[in-house]
Amino acid sequence: MEKPTETASIPDASRDTRPPLPLPPLPPLPLPSIGSRGPGGSGGLWNRNFRYFFVARTVALFGDGMIPVALTAGLLGAGRPASSVGFALAAWMGPLAVFVLFGGVLADRFTPRRMMIIADVLRLVGASVLAVTFALGNPPLWSVYILSSVAGVGAALFQPGVASTVPRVSTDVQRANAVLRVAEALMTMAGPAFAGVLVGLASAGAVYAANAATFAVSGACLFLMRLAPAPHDDAVRGTFTAELVDGWREFRARSWLWGVIAVWTVYGFAVLGPMLPLTAVLVTQDHGSGAYGMLMAVNGAGSVVGGLMALRLRPSHPLAAGAIALPLVAVSLVVLALGMPLPVLAAGQLLAGAAAAFWLVMWSTTVQTHVPPEALNRLHAYDVAGSLLMVAAGRALAGPVAEAVGAPELLVAAAVVNMGVVAVLLVARPIRQLKRMGMGMGKGMGLG
Repeated sequence: MEKPTETASIPDASRDTRPPLPLPPLPPLPLPSIGSRGPGGSGGLWNRNFRYFFVARTVALFGDGMIPVALTAGLLGAGRPASSVGFALAAWMGPLAVFVLFGGVLADRFTPRRMMIIADVLRLVGASVLAVTFALGNPPLWSVYILSSVAGVGAALFQPGVASTVPRVSTDVQRANAVLRVAEALMTMAGPAFAGVLVGLASAGAVYAANAATFAVSGACLFLMRLAPAPHDDAVRGTFTAELVDGWREFRARSWLWGVIAVWTVYGFAVLGPMLPLTAVLVTQDHGSGAYGMLMAVNGAGSVVGGLMALRLRPSHPLAAGAIALPLVAVSLVVLALGMPLPVLAAGQLLAGAAAAFWLVMWSTTVQTHVPPEALNRLHAYDVAGSLLMVAAGRALAGPVAEAVGAPELLVAAAVVNMGVVAVLLVARPIRQLKRMGMGMGKGMGLG
């Protein structure tokens, strides 16, 4: 708080014949971004920058939604074991979790937009090579794993910038996150369904070619964005290691943040890790790749429902509200373990999609509004690394463990862990009692 200036005596103007001193020039006002009226762009949500960002994220997510179908159909169709699907997915997740910390520092140094464009170029190259290898025939597994790792590195460079870009293109962060989540859900429906058709008509290589095109569109949209410089963009930076350490200090200072991520490492390993490869393999083996694509589309429909709920609901304690929705994920795991008919599996996927989408909007909005902008890229990188590193391990081990103990038993164990995680989230006071920003956050930016 500034010290108030002392009141000076005012001379008699009638006896002061000196000409008035010239006033110092006023500092130039900062120029807003093109077409903007505030930090988010134009007065509404759909300003120029948000439209470009929305299109970039939507088309890229459409391409990503096709990948599990392409990997499953391509590898199983080539006679590869079911565990190869989990290893291929882990080869993408592992580099993402490891290199995302460096992506957070690089986003602070070179701006998130530049790093996201570079990431799209890298992923464009990786997806294009995968398209050629699958189109030419039966690619060796090592090449699939390596190229999947390249895509993971690209995602690691891309992901940290997403969190800090949303507040810069929208003044209503929760609404923007909810709209993006609804779009992601729609692409989750459209991507697998389109991939199932494309695999039937052409091959897995055609799916990867379409995925490469989405990264080209995403990079072009990000290039066309015009963001006003943030005050911390030109800040003096320390060494790479010093910024990593500083980010770690900021991370540790927020008990609600590291608490959720610590719990989420268990959730990622035991629930999210096995869930995708086991669902892909069991449904594809029992009902065909078309049925798996349909179930993923239903999951996307559930995500639309969850996103629309997040558009309307503004709970005072967002993390607690999101945790209350997560038991619905366990429902999808149990019905899959019991080998229920396809309509029941679809109902489980609908509930799981809604619960996951609602939680993710609550979590993303909380991080983006409680963490200071100058630390958001690096803290989001710790978030992604902590959340996804164990997901990669869970996906890699899902196949071998399922072969050893049985896939139904593994799914039931995942459902039990899901409920335990929900209990921990609701019992931990810093998580349960964290209020939505704007409701009297006395600790300042979520400290404590």
